[in-house]
Amino acid sequence: MAASRLPLAALTLKQFLQRQRVLGMYRDLLRSICKVPNESDRRYLRDWAREEFKRNKSETDQDVVRMMITQAHNHLEDLRKSLALAGC
Repeated sequence: MAASRLPLAALTLKQFLQRQRVLGMYRDLLRSICKVPNESDRRYLRDWAREEFKRNKSETDQDVVRMMITQAHNHLEDLRKSLALAGC
C-alpha cells in the first residue's frame, strides 16, 4: 500500500475551517483598519492586530480559538461602528 502524501501534522476538517475563519477575520480587521483616517491611529491598530494574532498563533484549544474569534468579531464591529460615526 502506498504511503500517504499528507504531512504528518495535517489539519482536520474542523481545524482547517477554523483556520480559515481566523484568517478571514484577520483580513477583515486589516481592511477596516485601512479606513482609519489618522495615520498614527491606523499604524497603532495595525500593529495591535498583528501582535494579537501573532501572540495567539500557537493556540490549539478549539474552544479558546472560538472565544478569540468572537472577541475579534466584537472588536471589528466596534471599529466599523466608530468609522461609520466618523463618516469614513
